Amino acid sequence: MALNVEKKEELRQTYRQHDKDTGSPEVQVALINTRIRQLTDHFRTHRKDHHSRYGLFKLVGKQRRLLRYLYKKDSQRYYQLINQLGIRDTLGSRGN
Repeated sequence: MALNVEKKEELRQTYRQHDKDTGSPEVQVALINTRIRQLTDHFRTHRKDHHSRYGLFKLVGKQRRLLRYLYKKDSQRYYQLINQLGIRDTLGSRGN
């Protein structure tokens, strides 16, 4: 259920800012977003898995914090990332 090494490396290659980038907000959000999508599919089959649901809530919160940071730092990169990942714009012009 976790992301395998090849998938993680593929996401890093796609969303990195420079050659040795592994921890930029874009890479972190892409990894978290992939994990969120996997868990969402998991819950379609396993509706009563409440322990994993708690983990999903933690991932969503972490993703929101990273996106909020990116929005405050560079809103252009924020909008580019949410368009690439297909995430709806939850911050809008608020930026809180």
